[in-house]
Amino acid sequence: MLSVRLERLNDLDEWRGKARRLLVAGMKPAQVVWRVGSEESGLFEAGDDMLPNTDGPIGSVPRQFIDLATDVIQHADPQRFALLYRLLWRLQDDKHILANAADSDNSLLTRMASGVHRDAHKMKAFVRFRTVEHNGDERYIAWFEPDHFILEATAPFFTRRFAGMHWGIITPYASAFWDKENLSFGPGGHKKDIPAEGAVEDDWRTYYGAIFNPARLKVAMMKSEMPVKYWRNLPEADRIAPLIRNAKQMEQDMIARATTQPPARHMRQKAREVEEETQTIQSLADAAEAVHDCRRCPLYEHATQPIFGEGPANANVMFVGEQPGDQEDLQGRPFIGPAGQVFDDAIKNAGIDRRRLYVTNAVKHFKFVPRGKRRIHQSPNAGEIHACRFWLNLEREFVKPKIIVALGASAAQSLVGKAVSITQTRGRPIDLEDGSVLYITNHPSYLLRIPDPETKVREREKFEADLAMIHAHIQRLEKS
Repeated sequence: MLSVRLERLNDLDEWRGKARRLLVAGMKPAQVVWRVGSEESGLFEAGDDMLPNTDGPIGSVPRQFIDLATDVIQHADPQRFALLYRLLWRLQDDKHILANAADSDNSLLTRMASGVHRDAHKMKAFVRFRTVEHNGDERYIAWFEPDHFILEATAPFFTRRFAGMHWGIITPYASAFWDKENLSFGPGGHKKDIPAEGAVEDDWRTYYGAIFNPARLKVAMMKSEMPVKYWRNLPEADRIAPLIRNAKQMEQDMIARATTQPPARHMRQKAREVEEETQTIQSLADAAEAVHDCRRCPLYEHATQPIFGEGPANANVMFVGEQPGDQEDLQGRPFIGPAGQVFDDAIKNAGIDRRRLYVTNAVKHFKFVPRGKRRIHQSPNAGEIHACRFWLNLEREFVKPKIIVALGASAAQSLVGKAVSITQTRGRPIDLEDGSVLYITNHPSYLLRIPDPETKVREREKFEADLAMIHAHIQRLEKS
């Protein structure tokens, strides 16, 4: 009997590497005991030096097995490694096992994969962030207790959904952190480490109360989709019991209000007003004037003024940031605050002349929360970004830039129409439908937020390398 140790709970590559070496040695499943992490050692535990090299011939397996193993490796059953190895062993002689739904190993592993999928779905649905303040900036933290080891595979969903937020998700076995640019993982934590209440809590309660439909209430179905075990971590859970109790009266009130709802013709009239507004804007100057009357989202209510783009109306290059900051909001110009100073210094080092650039933001109003006399920046949400695309699209239409540079995740989301990962897209030009070329890199404010000096220098070098590549494209454009 050979005991094989894995360092990580859910690392398919680690398990796969050792399984391949066991296959070379001809080790039958019954001869292997799999252990993970700090489990007690076996009598004959195999270190990497005891396992054979993979120089010998190894059979292939269907891609379907790799997909299955990717899910099953996240399951909490301690026998998952042994079950996967047993199926892997059998596949060497029979490639058609996975097509046999009645096969006991195949059936069991498929059910385990389904359990992992359900757990990931619940995580996406029931993670609730709470706000914390860190060095004057707003961060978001959440506690979640998954049934399986799904955090690493599920975290990228949250980087797409909440690309413009600094957030962390803490689970008992591991933690995930997103700084608007990079996703990292650390050790697990405890629920007591998470703030008991946050500013977002009331938003969730309000949202749940707004979407609750008493006419469609089915308590058993609701508990199936929102299991009771998750309620203790959901701020809206304290609304469930009174909503259920009052469902009948709410249904009657809803019927009584039905006749007072705005008719469909009012919605059509609103659409016509938007179209008419677009027709009255015939130039970049018209758009810069019209933005002062913008009421497309609530941000105008607290900002000092909208901040439109600045630069030549026929610029070949457009830089798009996230939103105005405190200084921009007060002075009425884009990119003049601390992040703007970093931007100016970086493009100067790259040989780019700002006077020939058109610089603007994805969102035109400053979003913030007051903290005493200070106004703390808040990232715009997807709805605000979408509402302000009207103005950014006008700028693109009138300026007609050949090169567009998205500074940060919010700008990239506005230009592409969906959340994107800067890590995966930076350094790679993207062709847009209007014929322009898009580059995506960090926002200069990201460099200001990095506390570690070495990391700050490294990220600054990467940022300037991106700008140097853009400068080279500008030079090729000017020569053509």
